[in-house]
Amino acid sequence: MRWYIPHHFVFYPVSTICVVLTVYYFSQDPDMIWAGILANLLLLIFIAYIMRQHYALVNQNRIVRLEMRFRYYVLTQKNFESYEKILSFGQIAALRFASDEELLGLLEKAINDKLSADEIKKAIKVWVPDNMRV
Repeated sequence: MRWYIPHHFVFYPVSTICVVLTVYYFSQDPDMIWAGILANLLLLIFIAYIMRQHYALVNQNRIVRLEMRFRYYVLTQKNFESYEKILSFGQIAALRFASDEELLGLLEKAINDKLSADEIKKAIKVWVPDNMRV
């Protein structure tokens, strides 16, 4: 797991302290204002967590596209962008697991035979794993 200082060591601790204080004050004086504050804090924490995950995944998807553009250019000296209009992101992500030797043939087969991402993965003979994806 990777730590992001402002998020993990500032936002979450401060949010946790606010939740604990709100629960304490609500237990001392069960006024509905404290229940509302608690609900809003919990919603804020949940949304922050979901957005952090969403941003990371969107960024990784962009990196996958850039990696495929670079690999295709290195192999062919041509741009990959025209294939991006034809292929879904799932297909592109599946193709990145293919070795350089089989990438071009598998790319053509994926387009001509309209292979799904799972079918592309099953057709890969030399698997190149991605051990860095979060």
